[in-house]
Amino acid sequence: MTLVDRSPDLTQLVADGYDVEVRDGNLLIHHAPYVNSAGQVDYAILVSELSTNAERTITPGRHEVWVVGDVPHDHQGSKISIIADENRFDYGNGLVACCRLSGKPGGQMPVDYHQKISNYVDVLGRYARAIDPTATHTDYPPRETSAEESVFCYHDSATSRAGLSAVTAKLKVGKIAIVGLGGTGSYVLDLVAKTPVNELHLYDDDVLYAHNAFRAPGAATFDDVKETPPKVQYFAERYSQFRRNIVPHPVRVTEGNVDELLAMDFVFLTLDAGPSKRIIVERLKEHGVAFVDCGMGVQRQDNSLRGIVRVTTGAKDHCEHLDRRISYADVGADEYDWNIQTADLNMLNAAMAVLKWKKLCGYYVDSKHEYNSQFTVARNQLHNGEVAE
Repeated sequence: MTLVDRSPDLTQLVADGYDVEVRDGNLLIHHAPYVNSAGQVDYAILVSELSTNAERTITPGRHEVWVVGDVPHDHQGSKISIIADENRFDYGNGLVACCRLSGKPGGQMPVDYHQKISNYVDVLGRYARAIDPTATHTDYPPRETSAEESVFCYHDSATSRAGLSAVTAKLKVGKIAIVGLGGTGSYVLDLVAKTPVNELHLYDDDVLYAHNAFRAPGAATFDDVKETPPKVQYFAERYSQFRRNIVPHPVRVTEGNVDELLAMDFVFLTLDAGPSKRIIVERLKEHGVAFVDCGMGVQRQDNSLRGIVRVTTGAKDHCEHLDRRISYADVGADEYDWNIQTADLNMLNAAMAVLKWKKLCGYYVDSKHEYNSQFTVARNQLHNGEVAE
């Protein structure tokens, strides 16, 4: 977890829509609206010292902040009264403050960084909104983030804009593994990569072929499929442009390395049926590691296809149903094994699996508590089974 995740005051700033950055031991608040010396609404960076106990923030050591931008004015053209001095301060890497502000909320030292920052942004913002009522700290452009503040390479504005920071925080688990990066597994990666999971571990010993590109998210180039890179390498590189801590494992999970999965907080099984799957399920069940197993069956009927999409969940306190729901037999007659392109069913299978994981985390309400779901394409019917009592 990052310092922001471990600090309730910084977490609350993020939840309130502030663009928070921790850099070189300082707290930076980007896109704070204010009125500049020309009487125009502009946006500054506020810089504060950041006191911590090496794990999380503690009571602020100072009440002042520094302004990177222009000297703040009010809406009538006068400098604001809380300017303590106009001495420049160079923080390095192009970050130069033009002045220092000194103001205490209610005349008292701030109790935390949420109170400290929100007070200054409110003071500056009131003058800005007297000129432009739409001026706000929440409508900010994309910004690269550091590994210290986020697993994402740029700020997660979708969560803050929707006011879902507290709900999304439930998904900040340590490690998740995806075993199998075929059609379904690649869509699971696409969905889980957009959550604040700390580490994503990808397991697959296969390479990327042209047929894989037709049942996976995104658009592989001709050169991509021509080079036939390992699947885990290809997807890790693609999604590392979006988020950090994606760990590729270009191997098949077998009895010799299955214990690596025991360090995971959750596992998605998106591999073909067979003896290897039985080994994985038995070991996860034995050690109480929660997982979701995905399965599909597609057959030809005349000149059309019919199919079933299945998601089976295993948890520490609910696993007696697994053997009757998960097949471990090698299946050769199923046309899905012949690489029929069913990207929509792969995507549906992945979505069902990720929805169940999010229910287990408390992100979504789970009133049914089913441990097996099965969607029949021809009937457009979803059946819930193995319902927990």
